[in-house]
Amino acid sequence: MVRKPRPGQHNYQLNNREPAYRFFSQQFGLPAIEKETPVGQEIKSYEELVVGLPKDNLTILGLARKLASGITRRPLPADSPAKSVWANEERETLRSVVRYKPVQLSRVWTLANTKHRGVETLSYLFEMDNGLSASGVWLKGIVTPEKAPVTIVLNDQGRKAAAADISDRVNRDEQVLALDLTFFGDAWKDNEPSSYAQILDGEGDRPLGMQAAQLLRIANWFRDRAGVQRVRLEARGIRTQSIGLVAAALQPDLFSEVIAHEGIPSLAFLLQKPVTFDEAPELFCLDLYKEFDLDRLAAIAAPTQVKLESSVKKDERHSPSKEQ
Repeated sequence: MVRKPRPGQHNYQLNNREPAYRFFSQQFGLPAIEKETPVGQEIKSYEELVVGLPKDNLTILGLARKLASGITRRPLPADSPAKSVWANEERETLRSVVRYKPVQLSRVWTLANTKHRGVETLSYLFEMDNGLSASGVWLKGIVTPEKAPVTIVLNDQGRKAAAADISDRVNRDEQVLALDLTFFGDAWKDNEPSSYAQILDGEGDRPLGMQAAQLLRIANWFRDRAGVQRVRLEARGIRTQSIGLVAAALQPDLFSEVIAHEGIPSLAFLLQKPVTFDEAPELFCLDLYKEFDLDRLAAIAAPTQVKLESSVKKDERHSPSKEQ
């Protein structure tokens, strides 16, 4: 009687192996192999194969924390002339780290407009010359002057989650652009931004630099459209906070201030929580934390005023990790 193979055995049992041995020995001109040599006594048990690990053996996360604790950076100069030279040098390093490449607007599409309850809106699609795009909604009170102050609002959860921040600035008689950069908003709701971010990383680009380039180009467009000198930026979440700071550090004359809600005081938070790649793919930028931290980016962005209005929830800020 021939036993039928069980699922998962893939026909690799003895009654299939021995005919295979005979076939290959015949085809390759080898001595005939009629029977399989018993090797059962050579199979090791689990206990025999366990090699053990030192008690203080580090995981990948533990190793990253150890390396991060040894990072040292060049101190900020005290006097203004030296600080200006330092900032320019640091800015060039930042350009290299985030692989910053300026982009241009190939076309700005006006998709819709509304006037309702004293507020007018215009919906835009921003097409970039690198093939990527962003979307946004411009809002202001109907009676608000055309050259009123302007604020760009970013939110990690997309512009639909930014209603409170948008309403607050509109009520202050400002013009607001609620903006979704690449990897944010409804356009990416059913996609996996982290998968695309990995592809970009593998090609030598950095999502953080690409998003900062988008933000800078659109902010310049918004500034020129509104006829103002500088733009205010308001971000909510650790991803948009970091994009905003990088953009302000790259072009310090563009933003009057950068306000971050529910942000973090340091990139060390990525290791403390820890944050996964899927949660914030752009922050896993090679050498970013080695060369910079958020306070350093804020210093490079001067004279832009940088404010951390509120931070992440306390239980998230100091959440212990199971992996040490």
